[in-house]
Amino acid sequence: MNIFYWSPFLSQIATISSVTRSAESITNYSKKKHSISIIDSVGEWENYNNLKNINFIKLYKKSFYNNLPKGGFLKSRLSQLIIFVFSFNKLLKLLNKDQPDFLIAHLITSLPILLSSFISKKTKIILRISGLPRLNIFRKLYWKFFSKKIFKVTCPSYTTYKELIRLNIFKKEQLEILYDPIINIREFKERKFDKIDDFLKDKKFILGIGRITRQKNFSLLINAFHKIQKNFPKLLLVILGEGEDKNKILNLISKKNLSNNIYLLGYKKNVYKYLINAECFILSSLWEDPGFVLFEAALSNTPIISSNCRNGPVDIMDNEKNGFLFDNNNVEDLVDKYNQFKLLNEFEVKKKSISAKKYIKKYTIYNHFNKLSSILKIV
Repeated sequence: MNIFYWSPFLSQIATISSVTRSAESITNYSKKKHSISIIDSVGEWENYNNLKNINFIKLYKKSFYNNLPKGGFLKSRLSQLIIFVFSFNKLLKLLNKDQPDFLIAHLITSLPILLSSFISKKTKIILRISGLPRLNIFRKLYWKFFSKKIFKVTCPSYTTYKELIRLNIFKKEQLEILYDPIINIREFKERKFDKIDDFLKDKKFILGIGRITRQKNFSLLINAFHKIQKNFPKLLLVILGEGEDKNKILNLISKKNLSNNIYLLGYKKNVYKYLINAECFILSSLWEDPGFVLFEAALSNTPIISSNCRNGPVDIMDNEKNGFLFDNNNVEDLVDKYNQFKLLNEFEVKKKSISAKKYIKKYTIYNHFNKLSSILKIV
C-alpha cells in the first residue's frame, strides 16, 4: 500500500511529531511492508530526512522555506498562500502520477481537499484535524462542499468528534476518533536523564511550554506568577518555546519587574528534563486539542494545573482526578488553584499524577497504529 502524508509547517509545532510518529508507527508495527512518504512542499522537512523507512518527496528544486515570512497572523497567512500557489500544480501532478492509496492531510488541508476533484478516485483523502478547528463560515462551507470527496475525517479527541457531529458538516460514518501518537516511551527513557541547565539545579520553578502566541496565553501565566511570587519569592518561572509574541511577553516581564525570576529559554527538543525537575506544569492556553505537552507532563509524573479551555484539557483532567483545572483566562482562579496544589500533601499529589499517567496510555504510538490501521484497513 502507498500512503502519503501532507503537512507543510512554518515553525516547530507538535504536529511535526504527530506526523513522523504516525508514519513510523506503520513501518514499525505493520506485518506487511508499505510505502510511506512525507511530501516536502518547500523545504520544511529537510532536517527530518533521517527517518528510517520513510520516503520524502520534494516538490521543489531548491528550498526556500527559510525565506518565507514568519511571525504574526498576516505573515503566516501569506506564507500559507505562497505554499498553496507554489504546490498546486506540483502536488496535482504527483498525485496523478503516483496515485497513492491514501493521502493523509494535516496542515494547509485546503489544497489537497481542492485537488480531490482532479485526482484519481483510487486516492482516498483523510482529513486529519490536528487541533481544535476554528470554524469560520468560509471553512464550514468549504468542508461541506467537498465533504463527498473526503474519505475520513479523524478527530484528536472525543469532544471534537461530538462537535463535528453537531455541526453536521460530514456524515457520521466519515468521522473517526484517532488519538495522536504522543507517547514515545523509548524517547522518554533516553531523554529523562539529560542534565538540566546549571542555574536551575536545586531551584524550585513552575514550567510553561508552547509557542509564544496568543493561543498559549503566557501573559496570563506571567500575571498569575506575579501574584504567586509575592508569597514564594524564591520561586522561578521557566517558559520553553518561541513565537511571534516573544517581545510582547518580554515587555510584560520587564514591566512586572520579574526579569530575575522568569526565564524564556526558547525552543527545546528535550522538554522532559525540565518537566521532571519542575514543581508543576501550568498550561494557560485559551484553547487546545488535545494539548501534547499535557501528556508529556503526565508521563514525567509532573503535577498539572491547566485552564479548562476547549477541548482536550477538560477530557484529560477528568474532573480534576488527574490534576487541577482553573477557569479559562482567569488570573485569580489560577492563583487559587496553585495555592490548592501547595496545600496538598505528597500522597495526594502523587495520586493525581498516577491517575494522569494511566489516562494517557491510549495516546501511545502503538495504540495510534491500531486505530489508524483499522481506518486504512492494513495489517
